[in-house]
Amino acid sequence: MTGHVPLPRETAPPYVPGATRGGMAARRRRSRRSELAVWWREIDRVLLFLILMLMAIGTAAVAAASPASARRSPVHLDDLHFLALHIRWQVLGLIAMFGASQLSRDQARRAGIVLGFAMLVALMLVPVVGTSINGAKRWLNLGISLQPSEFLKPAFAIGLAWILSWRLRDPTLPVMGIATGIMALIAVLLMAQPDFGSTVLFGAVWFVMMLLAGLPMRKLGTVLGGGIGAFALAYMFYGNARNRIDSFLGGGTAYDQVDLARHTLLGGGWTGTGLWLGTKKLGLPMAHTDYIYSVIGEEFGLLVCGLIVVLYLTILARVLMRLAHEEDLFTVLAGTGLVAQLGGQAFINILVNLQLFPSKGMTLPLISYGGSSTIALCLGVGFLLAITRRNPFLGHPVVRVNKGQRR
Repeated sequence: MTGHVPLPRETAPPYVPGATRGGMAARRRRSRRSELAVWWREIDRVLLFLILMLMAIGTAAVAAASPASARRSPVHLDDLHFLALHIRWQVLGLIAMFGASQLSRDQARRAGIVLGFAMLVALMLVPVVGTSINGAKRWLNLGISLQPSEFLKPAFAIGLAWILSWRLRDPTLPVMGIATGIMALIAVLLMAQPDFGSTVLFGAVWFVMMLLAGLPMRKLGTVLGGGIGAFALAYMFYGNARNRIDSFLGGGTAYDQVDLARHTLLGGGWTGTGLWLGTKKLGLPMAHTDYIYSVIGEEFGLLVCGLIVVLYLTILARVLMRLAHEEDLFTVLAGTGLVAQLGGQAFINILVNLQLFPSKGMTLPLISYGGSSTIALCLGVGFLLAITRRNPFLGHPVVRVNKGQRR
């Protein structure tokens, strides 16, 4: 009789405490490295380099302007007080920028919409519980000073792009009216602070995005007429705007910082006096914020000022060229709105320093000192990097044409 021979059992490997947790941690690290590798392949590295270059110039510029602003303070401050603070804000801004740039387009859209709603509510609270600085109530004191309008800028471009892209799903939706209503609400809230400069910038971004989304030409005249009417009302009933415009057109005594800025800008010639060797900047108010471009002109020269203009123009061109190959309407609108906000703010600041535009009280993006401004601008750039991400292994879409047409 043949006996039954049992099959050998498979023995499990010996249990080692912590081996499972260690394996999971290793897999997470590999997954994270893979995500970073994908991010590095898809990110626009040229755009990232241009942005980091502007921020590096900003660090040197704030170092040059910090003594002038510190010595004008009513309390004793170290000459490099604003430089130390600026570096801290830049570190936080870089964290926000790199964090936002790793989002997918859908995640960036959702984050922008949530941020926009939160900042719109915060903007409504500013007239009630806001903090006044230099006669303007623009900040909320939440342990640190928060300026909602700065964080609303990038969120506004993303939210408006999302609303305008609804037309592809249902052409009957009144997206133009909704976008105009949101813009009107923001304008009222900003003028209540008052913040005429930001109102102009928001309006310009809104106008660019509406044109790109297909604003009917018959309505263009109505929009332009409304803008001229709003400008006239601001001149008649808004004293701050009237004083700035009068000073720009005919000169004045209350806003002579613009004239001081021009003399400071030209004080260093083509190559500048050298770091901390400028003297005209010492009489310039807001040297580290609104008029930092003039300080750069005195200490680093007009050639560096020209380089800054070239960098901003290159960023604009780079983004628009990258968006030219996009087929998604939201991506095109959001990217254009974000870069229009960045470029518009930059050139308003530069034109003010050149006495070619009325004084607006607006910082130079990624260069001027700022708390909320620096972090919000870096966050907006992070959104821009996320939205313009592209798989390098996917070619541009092929456009088919009929026979006889040129390819």
